[in-house]
Amino acid sequence: MCYENGGVVDDLVVYKKADNEYLLVVNAANTEKDFNWLAEHATEGVNVQNVSEEYGQLALQGPNAEAVLSTLTKADLGALTFFGFVDNVEVAGVPALVSRSGYTGEDGFEIYTKATDTPRVWEAILEKNVLPIGLGARDTLRFEANLALYGQELSKDITPLEAGVGFAVKLQKEADFIGKQALIEQKEAGLSRKSVGIELVDRGIPRHDYKVFAGDKEIGIVTSGTQSPTLSKNLGLALIDIDYTVLDTEVEVEVRNKKLKAKVVPTPFYKRVK
Repeated sequence: MCYENGGVVDDLVVYKKADNEYLLVVNAANTEKDFNWLAEHATEGVNVQNVSEEYGQLALQGPNAEAVLSTLTKADLGALTFFGFVDNVEVAGVPALVSRSGYTGEDGFEIYTKATDTPRVWEAILEKNVLPIGLGARDTLRFEANLALYGQELSKDITPLEAGVGFAVKLQKEADFIGKQALIEQKEAGLSRKSVGIELVDRGIPRHDYKVFAGDKEIGIVTSGTQSPTLSKNLGLALIDIDYTVLDTEVEVEVRNKKLKAKVVPTPFYKRVK
């Protein structure tokens, strides 16, 4: 969902429940902003409701997700492709919408229920010897899989094309959308910057907003970074000038007022075996 200049209001998932009914799942921190934006731009005959308090969501992720969830529902999970979903099915005895999706880079499902039913599904899943994880672990997983995070890889000042998620904005579609023209013009002109993976050669960890240099020239910023627990490497995602985005290009990251050597590397850093 974009602004007129091609910058991003939010990255969200849209479930088409019927020809005239859609469920939008937005970033929680952006709920009020997104609702106001949608209400402001709703055309005649469109009714936008914020039902966030009525629903809960659980994400069951990992290579065994289908096997585990299959013990709690009669839904044909094997028939679901990525981002496919089924509505009005039962999970642990309560009505749910189940989507084959997630934010970890692994196979998995997102389960939407009435908020009052969510604890029941949570307990039923934990009884299957599934470990609960928090947002910190999820953020590490999405980072290793090169999944953009709003407020870091995406923002009002960073377009989907620059962030590497151009697949989410169909510029060739006949229907118009806010920001379409700006994105078409950006694509035709060529990007001046884009998101790349970087690996620190020197000892140190790249963090959000650290500056990236080529010699004395500041060429961009780190948008996300951490010490990858899966790969045991100090990695980052960085938005940098297009001239320095070729693989193996040597750059430097300023960490605590000291420039550390780094290089441009392929993304995703981790890709699951299917």
